Amino acid sequence: MKKIGSVLDTFSADINSSGLPRPKVDSLELKEGFGILNDKFAGKDLDKTVMIVGINSYDLAKNFEVSMEFGSLGENILLDFNPHEYEIGTIFQIAESKIQIMEKCTICNHLSVFDKKLPKLLKECRGLYCKILSSGKITKNDIVNIIE
Repeated sequence: MKKIGSVLDTFSADINSSGLPRPKVDSLELKEGFGILNDKFAGKDLDKTVMIVGINSYDLAKNFEVSMEFGSLGENILLDFNPHEYEIGTIFQIAESKIQIMEKCTICNHLSVFDKKLPKLLKECRGLYCKILSSGKITKNDIVNIIE
C-alpha cells in the first residue's frame, strides 16, 4: 500500500434529499454488497455506489469563475488529489474500507444550474464511480492508500 492523499469531506443524500449539492455528513458507513447506509442510492447499481471527486475539479471550475460549494458535483467523497490520474480497476483503501474505480461519471446537464459552461468544462473530471469491496466507516481526514 502507498499513501496518495486524504479525504477532505464526506456527503450523502438520504431519501428526503433532492438535487445538488449533496448534504455534508460527519461520516459514511460503507457496506459491501449494498452501498452507503442511509443513502438514497444504496442497494441499486453496486458498481456505482460511491462517487469520488478530486478537489482539482472544483479548482478548475473556480479558474473559470464558476463557484460551487462542495457536494455540488454529487460526490460522496471529496479527495485532496486527482483520482482521474488512476485507471479503471484501481483499488483505494480508506480507513478499513476498500473501493474500486469502476467508471467515469458521465456529465449531466443538471450541472448547468450552476453555470452553462460547467458540463463541458468538467467532462473529463466530474468524478468516478466506485464499487465497495470491503465495508467500513469513512470520515474527514482519513488517509487514502492505493493497493498496488
